[in-house]
Amino acid sequence: MGAQTAVTQAGALGPVIARPDTALLEPAPHIPGGFLPHIARDGRTPMQVYAAKFAAQDQHPRVAILIAGVGMNVAESEAAVAKLPGAMSLAVSPYADRLDDVLDHARNAGHELLISLPMEPAGYPLNDPGHHALLTGASMSENAQRLEWAITRFNGFVGATGALGELRGERFAASLGQMGALFDTLAERGLLYVDPRPNARLIGGVRQSAIAYRGVDVVVDDVAANGAGAGAIDAALARLEKLAQGRGAAIGLVSRPSPLVVDRLGVWAVGLAGRGLALAPVSAVVQMPQAP
Repeated sequence: MGAQTAVTQAGALGPVIARPDTALLEPAPHIPGGFLPHIARDGRTPMQVYAAKFAAQDQHPRVAILIAGVGMNVAESEAAVAKLPGAMSLAVSPYADRLDDVLDHARNAGHELLISLPMEPAGYPLNDPGHHALLTGASMSENAQRLEWAITRFNGFVGATGALGELRGERFAASLGQMGALFDTLAERGLLYVDPRPNARLIGGVRQSAIAYRGVDVVVDDVAANGAGAGAIDAALARLEKLAQGRGAAIGLVSRPSPLVVDRLGVWAVGLAGRGLALAPVSAVVQMPQAP
């Protein structure tokens, strides 16, 4: 099946994303009225049930886009959902309010969802990830409760990412013990993880077999690395394509669905199939855990 078909299947005219399934939820012990994702008794996992549709037999190089910062600006988020192909995945901020409409529209358009985890970034505390952030100086139990808060903010997502707008949780991700515990929890709940640090490598040794994981390859709207403006975004997307062609798959991260980057993404996506690439959701490019 060709790349264009794959894009169409996962796009705005393709199947909607499943609504939260009670079989994949359990009450959160520390969040009154909150529900945590978990693996259903029949073995179904959130990263399977809530994944966007993609033609797995498509042999074209896969390129995925993960858009962070969703929900913080409702108008920008709604515009991204309406204008961009459903194959592009959305990372929702746990600090966002009034999410119901945005999430409903995203699911109807075929966008799979991730939850952004606030994690201690480079430059902390000057760069502030918020009052529920996972911190290297906090205890394991405290970080476990903070993680519980984040993953109960809404239901029906395939996994998590450390991308919180322009913050990427570098300091927390460098803590072997804390990050290993995070991976264990996500894996036990049937969730995947997308590392927002370009070309990051999975830490934790044996945990390589436990977590569905993938690091991003290019931060599309990284002004510090790429420069500003439409030309810089286009150049970053061109690099992403080249990496996908060389490696078989690549993920581009967008820190915020600004009008400029949404416009450039829309133009770029139209010609992907003609350039021999398949636009894929991130769930179709993560490295799945190995069988024990």
